[in-house]
Parts: sequence; structure tokens; C-alpha cells
Amino acid sequence: MTPLSPAIAPSAVPLDLGGRTALVTGAAGGIGRACALRLAAAGAKVRAVDRDAAGLELLAEEAPGIEPRVLDLTDLDAAEAAAAGTDVLVNNAGIQLVRPVEEFPPDVFHTVLTLMVEAPFRLIRGALPHMYGQNWGRIVNVSSVHGLRASAYKSAYVTAKHGLEGLSKTVALEGAAHGVTSNCVNPSYVRTPLVERQIADQATAHDIPEEQVLTQVMLRDSALKRLIEPEEVAEAVAHLCSPQASFMTGTSMILDGGWTAH
Repeated sequence: MTPLSPAIAPSAVPLDLGGRTALVTGAAGGIGRACALRLAAAGAKVRAVDRDAAGLELLAEEAPGIEPRVLDLTDLDAAEAAAAGTDVLVNNAGIQLVRPVEEFPPDVFHTVLTLMVEAPFRLIRGALPHMYGQNWGRIVNVSSVHGLRASAYKSAYVTAKHGLEGLSKTVALEGAAHGVTSNCVNPSYVRTPLVERQIADQATAHDIPEEQVLTQVMLRDSALKRLIEPEEVAEAVAHLCSPQASFMTGTSMILDGGWTAH
């Protein structure tokens, strides 16, 4: 196992989002859940979007100001409509499948790109009119170290994250004149159910025992030999919504434990 992660202060970044409306996708668990709680703690009204109705209800019980919205983001028209009136948009929802290219199901490849590239595009498209109208908006795209580097057996995920990086930069250039910033956060492997569900597939793909996946695959290229916690990613998201980050746009905030230092 990896060393214990440091305790994460719930409000390490001074942030007041009172009167703001945030929308967080993939909010029922993992990074999305941590982001929803962090933004709610900063005073935002949070629209928590996910397909997992039960997970959303549990989330809503944890903090006032969280409004659960059950939504399948592959319904692109519904996704765009849901983003209307949003001040802070956190594109986080994602899925993963580990397979060699020649064995990767084309329908799953299509679904990954729909959920992780086209849905963020439609959500941004739905949010921008309101943001432009008030000359203020914050868009944070939860990318990955795989938006900057590739790994074998992750063709759809790596393709989607690279696409999200390009979308984020384009929106940054267009939104700057309207007070809108657009940035990515790029964590390496995060301690989430999405990562835990990869272990068996990674073991099969790399032909190693499951207990070796963490050290030989997930942490192999990281200088810091631990998983990053969802709350650490949420603090980076919060920072990008803060006044201290008002000059940051079109960037990729790397949280990879030294992976890309190689």
C-alpha cells in the first residue's frame, strides 16, 4: 500500500461563492463528490449531476445547497439545457475501459468520447451565454495526466482527455474577453472507485497479479508513491474559481506527483 495521504483542510483556499451557481458532473462519487462538497462549503448553490440517483441523494444529505440532478450526459440536448444559468462549471464525469486497441469495442470508444468530450462541449455551450452576459464565469475541466501523456491500453480515455485539453484552451481564448476562464486540472491516479475498478483489467492487460498493479502500473512513473486524494483535486478546482486565480486561463494544473517530470 502507499503511504497515507496528508490531511486535507476543508477550506485551504479562501473562497466565497455566495450567490453563485455551480454545476458539477459525475458528482455522486470520487472527484465529483469532493468538488461538489468543496464548492458548497464556499457558499455556492451546487447542481450535482450524475446517473446515480442514490449516490446523489447521499451527497445532498451531507451539505446544504446541493441540488441533486439525475441526468445521463450522453443525452446531449439535456446536458446543454442543464447548464443554463451556471456560473461555475466543473466537467468531471468519465468512464474507463482498459483494453488493447485491437480488442477495444468501438461502441465503448464512441461512448467514452461522447461522455468525456462532446458532453463537456455541450455543457460549456449551454453555460456560456449566462457567463458572457454577466462578464464572469469559471470553467474547470477535470482532465488527467493522460491528457498530457499516453498509456498503453487506454486508447479511448487518452483520446478523450487530449480532446478535452484542446476544448478547454479554445474556450479560454474565446472567453477571455467576456470574463470567463477555462482551465484543466490534471491528476494522476486518484483514490476513487473509477481507479479501483481498473485493477483487474490492468492486471490482465499487463499480465501481472492484481496486487502488483498499484506499484508496477499506477505508481510506476510517479515520484510520490501514493494515490492522490479526491479532496486534493477539489482544492485545485476551488483555487481555479478563486480571485487569486483570475489570471489563470488556458492552463493545465498538473497534480501528478512528478510523473511528467520524466
